Amino acid sequence: MTTVTRRNVLKGGTALAGGMAGILAVGRAPAYAQAATVHWLRWTDFVPASDQLLRNEIAKECEKALGIKLNIETINANDIQARVTSAIQSGSGPDIVCVLNNWGQLYGESVVDVSDIAEALGKSQGGFYETSRAVANDGKKWIAVPWSIVGLQIAYRKSWFAEIGYTDGKFPQTWEEYREAGKKLKAKGRPIGQTLGHTFGDAPAFAYPYLWSWGGKEVEADGKTIALNSPATVESVKFMVAFWKDAHDEGGLAWDDSNNNRAFLSGTCSATLNGASIYIETLRKPDTYKTETGGPLKDDILHAALPKGPGGQFSYHVPFSNLLMGYSKNQDAAKKFLGWIHSKDVYDKWFVSQKGFSVGPTTDWEKHKLWGDDPIMLPYKQAARTGRFAGYEGPSTRRAAEVVTKYVIVDMYAKAVQGMPPEDAVKWAEAELRKVYV
Repeated sequence: MTTVTRRNVLKGGTALAGGMAGILAVGRAPAYAQAATVHWLRWTDFVPASDQLLRNEIAKECEKALGIKLNIETINANDIQARVTSAIQSGSGPDIVCVLNNWGQLYGESVVDVSDIAEALGKSQGGFYETSRAVANDGKKWIAVPWSIVGLQIAYRKSWFAEIGYTDGKFPQTWEEYREAGKKLKAKGRPIGQTLGHTFGDAPAFAYPYLWSWGGKEVEADGKTIALNSPATVESVKFMVAFWKDAHDEGGLAWDDSNNNRAFLSGTCSATLNGASIYIETLRKPDTYKTETGGPLKDDILHAALPKGPGGQFSYHVPFSNLLMGYSKNQDAAKKFLGWIHSKDVYDKWFVSQKGFSVGPTTDWEKHKLWGDDPIMLPYKQAARTGRFAGYEGPSTRRAAEVVTKYVIVDMYAKAVQGMPPEDAVKWAEAELRKVYV
Protein backbone atom coordinates (compact mmCIF):
# COMPACT_ATOMS: atom_id res chain seq x y z
CA MET A 1 0.00 0.00 0.00
CA THR A 2 1.38 3.41 -0.91
CA THR A 3 2.09 5.48 2.17
CA VAL A 4 0.03 8.63 2.18
CA THR A 5 1.40 11.52 4.17
CA ARG A 6 0.25 15.07 4.66
CA ARG A 7 3.14 16.20 2.52
CA ASN A 8 2.43 14.18 -0.61
CA VAL A 9 -1.33 14.69 -0.31
CA LEU A 10 -0.97 18.45 -0.34
CA LYS A 11 1.85 18.87 -2.88
CA GLY A 12 1.71 19.76 -6.57
CA GLY A 13 -1.37 20.77 -8.53
CA THR A 14 -3.71 19.30 -5.94
CA ALA A 15 -2.32 21.33 -3.04
CA LEU A 16 -4.84 23.32 -1.08
CA ALA A 17 -4.13 26.84 0.07
CA GLY A 18 -3.69 26.65 3.82
CA GLY A 19 -3.69 22.83 3.82
CA MET A 20 -6.29 20.66 5.53
CA ALA A 21 -6.75 23.18 8.31
CA GLY A 22 -7.73 25.68 5.64
CA ILE A 23 -10.51 23.45 4.38
CA LEU A 24 -11.83 22.96 7.87
CA ALA A 25 -11.76 26.69 8.51
CA VAL A 26 -13.51 27.90 5.37
CA GLY A 27 -15.47 24.80 4.39
CA ARG A 28 -14.42 24.87 0.73
CA ALA A 29 -11.47 24.18 -1.53
CA PRO A 30 -10.42 25.01 -5.09
CA ALA A 31 -12.03 22.77 -7.71
CA TYR A 32 -9.97 20.16 -9.53
CA ALA A 33 -9.03 20.84 -13.10
CA GLN A 34 -10.55 17.46 -13.92
CA ALA A 35 -13.42 15.99 -11.94
CA ALA A 36 -12.72 13.01 -9.71
CA THR A 37 -15.26 10.61 -8.24
CA VAL A 38 -15.29 9.53 -4.60
CA HIS A 39 -17.32 6.45 -3.64
CA TRP A 40 -18.64 6.68 -0.05
CA LEU A 41 -20.23 3.57 1.48
CA ARG A 42 -22.56 4.21 4.42
CA TRP A 43 -25.37 2.59 6.37
CA THR A 44 -28.96 3.27 5.44
CA ASP A 45 -29.71 5.94 8.02
CA PHE A 46 -32.59 5.57 10.45
CA VAL A 47 -33.31 9.23 9.67
CA PRO A 48 -34.21 9.12 5.94
CA ALA A 49 -33.99 12.90 5.58
CA SER A 50 -30.24 12.71 6.25
CA ASP A 51 -29.63 10.29 3.37
CA GLN A 52 -31.71 12.51 1.10
CA LEU A 53 -29.67 15.55 2.12
CA LEU A 54 -26.38 13.79 1.34
CA ARG A 55 -27.54 12.49 -2.05
CA ASN A 56 -28.98 15.78 -3.18
CA GLU A 57 -27.78 19.03 -1.63
CA ILE A 58 -24.45 17.84 -0.18
CA ALA A 59 -23.44 15.93 -3.32
CA LYS A 60 -24.14 18.98 -5.49
CA GLU A 61 -22.24 21.29 -3.15
CA CYS A 62 -19.32 18.87 -3.12
CA GLU A 63 -19.00 18.94 -6.90
CA LYS A 64 -19.28 22.73 -6.95
CA ALA A 65 -16.81 23.34 -4.12
CA LEU A 66 -14.26 20.61 -4.83
CA GLY A 67 -14.91 19.46 -8.36
CA ILE A 68 -15.52 15.98 -6.91
CA LYS A 69 -18.44 13.84 -7.93
CA LEU A 70 -19.78 12.09 -4.87
CA ASN A 71 -21.12 8.56 -5.26
CA ILE A 72 -23.03 7.70 -2.07
CA GLU A 73 -23.98 4.06 -1.57
CA THR A 74 -26.12 3.02 1.40
CA ILE A 75 -26.63 -0.52 2.69
CA ASN A 76 -27.86 -2.22 5.85
CA ALA A 77 -25.30 -1.56 8.59
CA ASN A 78 -25.11 -5.28 9.36
CA ASP A 79 -23.72 -5.85 5.84
CA ILE A 80 -20.90 -3.29 6.02
CA GLN A 81 -18.23 -5.58 7.48
CA ALA A 82 -18.71 -8.17 4.76
CA ARG A 83 -18.34 -5.45 2.12
CA VAL A 84 -15.17 -4.08 3.70
CA THR A 85 -13.59 -7.53 3.97
CA SER A 86 -14.43 -8.33 0.36
CA ALA A 87 -13.11 -4.99 -0.87
CA ILE A 88 -9.80 -5.40 0.96
CA GLN A 89 -9.34 -8.92 -0.38
CA SER A 90 -10.08 -7.86 -3.97
CA GLY A 91 -8.20 -4.56 -3.75
CA SER A 92 -11.11 -2.56 -5.06
CA GLY A 93 -14.29 -1.03 -3.72
CA PRO A 94 -15.51 2.17 -2.07
CA ASP A 95 -12.91 4.85 -1.39
CA ILE A 96 -14.41 5.73 1.98
CA VAL A 97 -16.40 3.47 4.29
CA CYS A 98 -18.39 4.74 7.27
CA VAL A 99 -18.06 2.01 9.90
CA LEU A 100 -19.64 1.54 13.32
CA ASN A 101 -18.47 0.63 16.79
CA ASN A 102 -14.79 -0.38 16.92
CA TRP A 103 -14.84 -2.09 13.52
CA GLY A 104 -12.21 0.26 12.11
CA GLN A 105 -9.61 -1.29 14.41
CA LEU A 106 -9.99 -4.56 12.51
CA TYR A 107 -8.74 -2.95 9.31
CA GLY A 108 -5.96 -0.75 10.67
CA GLU A 109 -3.36 -2.19 8.30
CA SER A 110 -5.56 -1.63 5.24
CA VAL A 111 -6.42 2.05 5.64
CA VAL A 112 -4.74 5.40 5.07
CA ASP A 113 -3.37 7.50 7.92
CA VAL A 114 -5.79 10.42 8.29
CA SER A 115 -4.11 12.05 11.28
CA ASP A 116 -3.83 15.43 9.55
CA ILE A 117 -7.60 15.67 9.08
CA ALA A 118 -8.51 14.33 12.51
CA GLU A 119 -6.02 16.48 14.42
CA ALA A 120 -7.24 19.62 12.65
CA LEU A 121 -10.85 18.71 13.41
CA GLY A 122 -10.16 18.09 17.07
CA LYS A 123 -8.36 21.40 17.49
CA SER A 124 -11.03 23.42 15.70
CA GLN A 125 -14.09 21.78 17.27
CA GLY A 126 -13.42 21.45 20.97
CA GLY A 127 -11.72 18.06 21.03
CA PHE A 128 -12.99 14.52 20.42
CA TYR A 129 -15.01 12.47 22.87
CA GLU A 130 -13.19 9.51 24.41
CA THR A 131 -15.32 7.04 22.48
CA SER A 132 -14.56 8.67 19.14
CA ARG A 133 -10.85 8.62 19.85
CA ALA A 134 -10.92 4.98 21.01
CA VAL A 135 -12.50 3.71 17.81
CA ALA A 136 -10.54 5.83 15.36
CA ASN A 137 -7.04 6.07 16.82
CA ASP A 138 -4.73 3.08 17.23
CA GLY A 139 -2.53 4.81 19.79
CA LYS A 140 -0.05 6.09 17.21
CA LYS A 141 -2.16 7.58 14.45
CA TRP A 142 -5.72 8.20 13.32
CA ILE A 143 -6.91 5.28 11.24
CA ALA A 144 -10.32 6.89 10.68
CA VAL A 145 -12.01 10.27 10.91
CA PRO A 146 -14.72 10.20 13.60
CA TRP A 147 -18.12 11.02 12.10
CA SER A 148 -20.76 10.89 14.84
CA ILE A 149 -22.07 9.10 17.92
CA VAL A 150 -25.62 7.80 18.16
CA GLY A 151 -26.84 8.19 21.72
CA LEU A 152 -28.97 5.39 23.15
CA GLN A 153 -31.65 5.75 25.78
CA ILE A 154 -34.68 3.69 26.75
CA ALA A 155 -37.72 5.02 24.91
CA TYR A 156 -40.83 4.23 26.92
CA ARG A 157 -44.57 4.83 26.97
CA LYS A 158 -45.22 7.44 29.63
CA SER A 159 -48.89 6.57 30.17
CA TRP A 160 -48.30 2.82 30.40
CA PHE A 161 -45.61 3.22 33.06
CA ALA A 162 -47.88 5.65 34.93
CA GLU A 163 -50.52 2.91 35.10
CA ILE A 164 -48.14 0.73 37.14
CA GLY A 165 -47.02 3.50 39.48
CA TYR A 166 -44.32 5.42 37.62
CA THR A 167 -46.05 8.78 37.38
CA ASP A 168 -44.66 12.21 36.56
CA GLY A 169 -42.12 10.84 34.10
CA LYS A 170 -40.44 8.54 36.62
CA PHE A 171 -38.73 5.34 35.48
CA PRO A 172 -37.29 2.25 37.24
CA GLN A 173 -33.86 3.01 38.66
CA THR A 174 -32.51 -0.52 39.18
CA TRP A 175 -32.63 -3.75 37.19
CA GLU A 176 -34.84 -5.34 39.85
CA GLU A 177 -37.31 -2.44 39.61
CA TYR A 178 -37.23 -2.65 35.82
CA ARG A 179 -37.90 -6.40 35.98
CA GLU A 180 -40.90 -5.92 38.29
CA ALA A 181 -42.28 -3.14 36.09
CA GLY A 182 -41.76 -5.30 33.02
CA LYS A 183 -43.64 -8.21 34.62
CA LYS A 184 -46.68 -6.01 35.19
CA LEU A 185 -46.52 -4.58 31.68
CA LYS A 186 -46.04 -7.98 30.04
CA ALA A 187 -49.11 -9.23 31.87
CA LYS A 188 -51.02 -6.46 30.13
CA GLY A 189 -49.61 -7.49 26.74
CA ARG A 190 -47.04 -4.69 26.78
CA PRO A 191 -43.61 -6.36 27.22
CA ILE A 192 -40.20 -4.73 27.09
CA GLY A 193 -38.78 -5.01 23.57
CA GLN A 194 -35.06 -5.78 23.43
CA THR A 195 -32.85 -7.50 20.87
CA LEU A 196 -30.31 -10.17 21.82
CA GLY A 197 -29.53 -10.88 18.18
CA HIS A 198 -26.49 -10.39 15.94
CA THR A 199 -27.09 -6.76 15.13
CA PHE A 200 -24.80 -3.78 15.21
CA GLY A 201 -26.35 -1.31 17.65
CA ASP A 202 -29.02 -2.09 20.20
CA ALA A 203 -27.79 -5.57 21.17
CA PRO A 204 -24.19 -4.70 22.18
CA ALA A 205 -25.32 -1.31 23.51
CA PHE A 206 -27.59 -3.20 25.92
CA ALA A 207 -25.45 -6.25 26.76
CA TYR A 208 -22.16 -4.50 27.54
CA PRO A 209 -23.50 -1.87 29.97
CA TYR A 210 -25.68 -4.54 31.56
CA LEU A 211 -22.57 -6.70 32.16
CA TRP A 212 -20.60 -3.75 33.55
CA SER A 213 -23.43 -2.73 35.84
CA TRP A 214 -23.14 -6.07 37.63
CA GLY A 215 -19.37 -5.63 38.01
CA GLY A 216 -18.43 -7.94 35.14
CA LYS A 217 -15.86 -7.25 32.44
CA GLU A 218 -14.21 -9.03 29.53
CA VAL A 219 -10.55 -8.42 30.19
CA GLU A 220 -8.20 -6.75 32.65
CA ALA A 221 -6.53 -3.44 31.92
CA ASP A 222 -3.55 -5.19 30.34
CA GLY A 223 -5.78 -6.15 27.41
CA LYS A 224 -4.69 -9.78 27.68
CA THR A 225 -5.97 -11.30 30.91
CA ILE A 226 -9.50 -12.65 30.45
CA ALA A 227 -11.68 -11.65 33.39
CA LEU A 228 -15.18 -12.61 32.27
CA ASN A 229 -15.72 -15.73 34.39
CA SER A 230 -16.44 -14.06 37.70
CA PRO A 231 -19.23 -14.33 40.30
CA ALA A 232 -20.51 -10.94 39.11
CA THR A 233 -20.86 -12.12 35.51
CA VAL A 234 -22.58 -15.35 36.57
CA GLU A 235 -25.08 -13.38 38.68
CA SER A 236 -25.80 -11.09 35.73
CA VAL A 237 -26.60 -14.10 33.57
CA LYS A 238 -28.83 -15.69 36.21
CA PHE A 239 -30.79 -12.48 36.59
CA MET A 240 -31.12 -12.09 32.83
CA VAL A 241 -32.73 -15.53 32.46
CA ALA A 242 -35.60 -14.57 34.78
CA PHE A 243 -35.72 -10.96 33.56
CA TRP A 244 -36.11 -12.10 29.96
CA LYS A 245 -38.87 -14.58 30.70
CA ASP A 246 -40.77 -12.33 33.08
CA ALA A 247 -40.62 -9.02 31.25
CA HIS A 248 -39.50 -9.26 27.62
CA ASP A 249 -40.91 -10.07 24.23
CA GLU A 250 -39.01 -13.34 23.88
CA GLY A 251 -38.94 -13.00 20.09
CA GLY A 252 -36.22 -10.40 20.62
CA LEU A 253 -33.61 -13.13 20.19
CA ALA A 254 -34.14 -12.76 16.42
CA TRP A 255 -34.55 -8.98 16.26
CA ASP A 256 -32.26 -6.56 14.46
CA ASP A 257 -32.07 -2.81 15.09
CA SER A 258 -35.29 -2.09 13.22
CA ASN A 259 -37.61 -4.66 14.83
CA ASN A 260 -37.88 -2.78 18.10
CA ASN A 261 -38.72 0.42 16.24
CA ARG A 262 -41.61 -1.32 14.52
CA ALA A 263 -42.77 -2.96 17.74
CA PHE A 264 -42.81 0.30 19.66
CA LEU A 265 -44.49 2.28 16.89
CA SER A 266 -47.18 -0.40 16.54
CA GLY A 267 -47.86 -0.45 20.28
CA THR A 268 -46.66 -4.00 20.94
CA CYS A 269 -43.85 -3.12 23.36
CA SER A 270 -43.71 -0.66 26.24
CA ALA A 271 -40.01 0.22 26.32
CA THR A 272 -36.87 -0.38 24.28
CA LEU A 273 -33.26 0.73 24.26
CA ASN A 274 -32.88 2.75 21.09
CA GLY A 275 -31.52 5.82 19.43
CA ALA A 276 -33.93 8.74 19.09
CA SER A 277 -35.25 7.42 15.77
CA ILE A 278 -38.55 6.22 17.26
CA TYR A 279 -39.37 9.62 18.69
CA ILE A 280 -38.16 11.43 15.58
CA GLU A 281 -40.40 9.25 13.41
CA THR A 282 -43.44 10.13 15.53
CA LEU A 283 -42.59 13.81 15.16
CA ARG A 284 -42.29 13.37 11.40
CA LYS A 285 -45.65 11.60 11.06
CA PRO A 286 -47.86 12.75 13.95
CA ASP A 287 -51.05 11.75 12.15
CA THR A 288 -49.79 8.24 11.47
CA TYR A 289 -48.63 7.17 14.91
CA LYS A 290 -51.34 7.32 17.56
CA THR A 291 -51.89 5.92 21.03
CA GLU A 292 -54.72 3.51 21.76
CA THR A 293 -56.82 6.52 22.85
CA GLY A 294 -56.22 8.34 19.58
CA GLY A 295 -53.72 10.90 20.82
CA PRO A 296 -50.35 11.59 19.12
CA LEU A 297 -47.82 8.93 20.09
CA LYS A 298 -45.11 11.60 20.21
CA ASP A 299 -46.73 13.05 23.32
CA ASP A 300 -46.56 9.71 25.15
CA ILE A 301 -42.82 9.04 24.73
CA LEU A 302 -40.10 9.77 27.27
CA HIS A 303 -36.49 8.61 27.51
CA ALA A 304 -34.43 7.19 30.36
CA ALA A 305 -30.96 5.78 30.94
CA LEU A 306 -30.33 2.08 31.48
CA PRO A 307 -30.92 1.11 35.14
CA LYS A 308 -28.29 0.67 37.83
CA GLY A 309 -26.84 -2.67 38.90
CA PRO A 310 -24.76 -3.82 41.87
CA GLY A 311 -21.65 -2.55 40.09
CA GLY A 312 -22.99 0.84 39.07
CA GLN A 313 -24.73 2.45 36.11
CA PHE A 314 -23.26 2.38 32.60
CA SER A 315 -24.12 3.14 29.01
CA TYR A 316 -22.65 2.64 25.58
CA HIS A 317 -23.36 4.92 22.63
CA VAL A 318 -22.62 3.82 19.07
CA PRO A 319 -19.73 5.64 17.35
CA PHE A 320 -19.37 6.03 13.59
CA SER A 321 -16.14 6.85 11.74
CA ASN A 322 -14.93 7.14 8.15
CA LEU A 323 -12.14 4.89 6.83
CA LEU A 324 -10.10 5.93 3.81
CA MET A 325 -9.21 2.61 2.22
CA GLY A 326 -5.61 1.89 1.28
CA TYR A 327 -6.54 0.38 -2.09
CA SER A 328 -8.31 3.58 -3.18
CA LYS A 329 -7.05 5.14 -6.41
CA ASN A 330 -8.59 8.47 -5.34
CA GLN A 331 -6.84 9.09 -2.06
CA ASP A 332 -6.07 12.77 -2.73
CA ALA A 333 -9.67 13.51 -3.65
CA ALA A 334 -11.01 11.40 -0.77
CA LYS A 335 -8.88 13.27 1.75
CA LYS A 336 -10.06 16.60 0.47
CA PHE A 337 -13.64 15.41 0.65
CA LEU A 338 -13.24 14.21 4.24
CA GLY A 339 -11.82 17.56 5.30
CA TRP A 340 -14.67 19.36 3.55
CA ILE A 341 -17.60 17.22 4.76
CA HIS A 342 -16.45 17.48 8.39
CA SER A 343 -16.07 21.27 8.23
CA LYS A 344 -18.55 23.11 10.42
CA ASP A 345 -20.65 24.75 7.72
CA VAL A 346 -21.13 21.53 5.77
CA TYR A 347 -21.46 19.12 8.69
CA ASP A 348 -23.95 21.47 10.33
CA LYS A 349 -26.52 20.75 7.61
CA TRP A 350 -26.25 17.01 8.17
CA PHE A 351 -26.27 17.46 11.95
CA VAL A 352 -29.50 19.48 11.82
CA SER A 353 -31.12 16.88 9.55
CA GLN A 354 -30.50 14.24 12.24
CA LYS A 355 -32.80 16.07 14.67
CA GLY A 356 -30.67 14.87 17.59
CA PHE A 357 -30.42 11.22 16.55
CA SER A 358 -26.65 11.70 16.27
CA VAL A 359 -24.34 13.94 18.20
CA GLY A 360 -21.10 15.19 16.72
CA PRO A 361 -17.80 13.44 17.49
CA THR A 362 -16.44 16.63 19.06
CA THR A 363 -17.73 18.60 22.03
CA ASP A 364 -18.62 21.78 20.11
CA TRP A 365 -21.85 20.23 18.86
CA GLU A 366 -23.32 20.18 22.35
CA LYS A 367 -23.62 23.97 22.01
CA HIS A 368 -25.77 23.77 18.89
CA LYS A 369 -29.09 25.61 18.96
CA LEU A 370 -30.86 22.40 17.87
CA TRP A 371 -30.85 21.13 21.45
CA GLY A 372 -32.99 24.00 22.64
CA ASP A 373 -35.93 23.04 20.45
CA ASP A 374 -37.27 19.99 22.32
CA PRO A 375 -36.61 19.18 26.00
CA ILE A 376 -37.46 15.51 25.44
CA MET A 377 -34.32 15.25 23.31
CA LEU A 378 -32.00 16.78 25.90
CA PRO A 379 -30.83 13.38 27.31
CA TYR A 380 -29.20 12.77 23.94
CA LYS A 381 -27.25 16.04 24.03
CA GLN A 382 -24.59 14.71 26.39
CA ALA A 383 -24.95 11.02 25.60
CA ALA A 384 -21.51 10.91 23.99
CA ARG A 385 -19.87 12.03 27.24
CA THR A 386 -21.02 9.01 29.19
CA GLY A 387 -20.37 5.31 29.22
CA ARG A 388 -17.35 3.19 28.65
CA PHE A 389 -16.17 1.90 25.32
CA ALA A 390 -17.42 -1.61 24.57
CA GLY A 391 -14.60 -4.11 24.32
CA TYR A 392 -11.95 -1.44 24.83
CA GLU A 393 -10.61 -2.15 28.30
CA GLY A 394 -6.91 -2.32 27.53
CA PRO A 395 -4.22 -1.61 24.97
CA SER A 396 -5.07 -4.56 22.72
CA THR A 397 -7.36 -2.39 20.62
CA ARG A 398 -7.39 -4.31 17.37
CA ARG A 399 -8.17 -7.60 19.05
CA ALA A 400 -10.73 -5.97 21.29
CA ALA A 401 -12.54 -4.78 18.19
CA GLU A 402 -13.26 -8.37 17.27
CA VAL A 403 -15.36 -8.83 20.39
CA VAL A 404 -18.18 -6.61 19.18
CA THR A 405 -17.85 -8.25 15.77
CA LYS A 406 -18.32 -11.70 17.26
CA TYR A 407 -21.17 -10.67 19.62
CA VAL A 408 -19.69 -12.81 22.40
CA ILE A 409 -21.34 -10.96 25.28
CA VAL A 410 -24.69 -10.77 23.49
CA ASP A 411 -24.54 -14.49 22.75
CA MET A 412 -23.70 -15.32 26.36
CA TYR A 413 -27.01 -13.90 27.50
CA ALA A 414 -28.91 -15.25 24.50
CA LYS A 415 -27.69 -18.81 25.10
CA ALA A 416 -28.66 -18.61 28.76
CA VAL A 417 -32.21 -17.42 28.12
CA GLN A 418 -32.55 -20.28 25.63
CA GLY A 419 -31.71 -22.84 28.29
CA MET A 420 -27.94 -23.13 28.69
CA PRO A 421 -27.04 -23.12 32.42
CA PRO A 422 -25.66 -19.68 33.40
CA GLU A 423 -22.30 -21.05 34.52
CA ASP A 424 -21.92 -22.90 31.20
CA ALA A 425 -22.89 -19.80 29.21
CA VAL A 426 -20.16 -17.80 30.96
CA LYS A 427 -17.56 -20.56 30.39
CA TRP A 428 -18.54 -20.69 26.70
CA ALA A 429 -18.14 -16.92 26.36
CA GLU A 430 -14.80 -16.95 28.15
CA ALA A 431 -13.51 -19.61 25.75
CA GLU A 432 -14.62 -17.49 22.81
CA LEU A 433 -12.87 -14.45 24.22
CA ARG A 434 -9.64 -16.40 24.52
CA LYS A 435 -9.71 -16.88 20.76
CA VAL A 436 -9.77 -13.09 20.43
CA TYR A 437 -7.43 -11.84 23.15
CA VAL A 438 -4.85 -14.63 23.38
